[in-house]
Amino acid sequence: MEHDSISKITPEIIHLAEMSRNAGIIEQELFTKYDVKRGLRDLNGKGVLAGLTNISDVRASKVVNGEQIPIHGDLFYRGYNVKDLVSGFTNDDRFGFEEVTYLLLFDKLPNKEELASFSRLLGEYRTLPTSFVRDIIMKAPSKDMMNTLARSVLTLYSYDDRADDTSIPNVLRQCLQLISLFPLLSIYGYNAYKHYHDGASFFIHSPKPELSTAETILHILRPDSRYTPLEAKILDIALVLHMEHGGGNNSSFTTHVVTSSMTDTYSVIAAAIGSLKGPRHGGANIKVVGMFEDMMSELSDWEDEEEVSAYLARLLNKEAFDHAGLIYGVGHAVYSKSDPRAVIFKSFVEKLSVEKGLEKEFALYSLVERLAPEVIAKERKIYKGVSINVDFYSGFVYKMLNLPYELYTPIFAIARISGWSAHRLEELANNGKIIRPAYKPIHEDLRYKELDKRK
Repeated sequence: MEHDSISKITPEIIHLAEMSRNAGIIEQELFTKYDVKRGLRDLNGKGVLAGLTNISDVRASKVVNGEQIPIHGDLFYRGYNVKDLVSGFTNDDRFGFEEVTYLLLFDKLPNKEELASFSRLLGEYRTLPTSFVRDIIMKAPSKDMMNTLARSVLTLYSYDDRADDTSIPNVLRQCLQLISLFPLLSIYGYNAYKHYHDGASFFIHSPKPELSTAETILHILRPDSRYTPLEAKILDIALVLHMEHGGGNNSSFTTHVVTSSMTDTYSVIAAAIGSLKGPRHGGANIKVVGMFEDMMSELSDWEDEEEVSAYLARLLNKEAFDHAGLIYGVGHAVYSKSDPRAVIFKSFVEKLSVEKGLEKEFALYSLVERLAPEVIAKERKIYKGVSINVDFYSGFVYKMLNLPYELYTPIFAIARISGWSAHRLEELANNGKIIRPAYKPIHEDLRYKELDKRK
């Protein structure tokens, strides 16, 4: 097969695909008949209990007089409310990603000496193998940075003499190295892509071990390595808010599932990256930015509530933007009254919008935040309340930081690798069985037919 024909969809493939689609369709009423929780969640968004975790907790409801009612959401890391964690390190004017990573991995907040030692260790690990950039990242650069990141992670297996050792000390070492290297793998991959596909200048800034993870991202991404303190601090907060979200989120659950097979760390993290790549998980903030760009071009008055509401209704009716029938950044599988990450983020986002002179854009985001739930309630039958989620503002922040779209989801991965690492170590520590849920077969038994008797 010639290279040019690899991605070609032929009429034969279209025909076979239609057969495959029809073979895969299951009557919707059967899910109700057999009490199957699609997506491992019920209609109210409550997840099926599939495991136990000591890492984080997502709270969106409480029981009052025997009835479960929605509440404003809270997120806890190792028992600490994320609101308190963010307030703690921001009030002390320090970066939080390294501190909270320590908390997730070791179930305790570090003291000054422990935090300094841990940050120094991460800085020392922030070095790629000799010629890795030339031999791996610069060859066959992908247009999708999550693909590049996964490929790089899998390739690091070949550089590890103890790649298949699943003892806790070795896996911790591997996880710490990956946490340190994710910014380099993501941004160097992006630089290679921009050079080979768009003809941009190719540059590689070496990391500085004394910089925080947020500072490292901005240092190695920007041609002049310059950034303001506020930019670095808000990016750091974004990393903390994205680094973990309960064991049931798709990529963390993937981490548990693949770890339970006792495969190597690189394969586990690559699988988690593949999960996060999907637009239903990590790619939503790109859609939010695109939606707002379309909205701003369509609206004649960004402050006109009726005009904004009409646009949102057109989104739901598949008449605007990508015609998917969605208002991106609004709604969540668990939260109904509020996503605590979005609540925490909003005040810092407003500060950055002032620094960037984008107060009008921020006002439009705030207006949509208020109007979208009302429009959805009018247009759709909903089983629980809806509110904005963390993706609603994170894309706006990344845009204000002049981060390229291609890196939005990799930055999510740079944060979430801390949570994945904690979940991998938790699964290994408990030495559980391989995870294998049940699927009920619904096909009737058939008699085999000889080839010449088939129609």
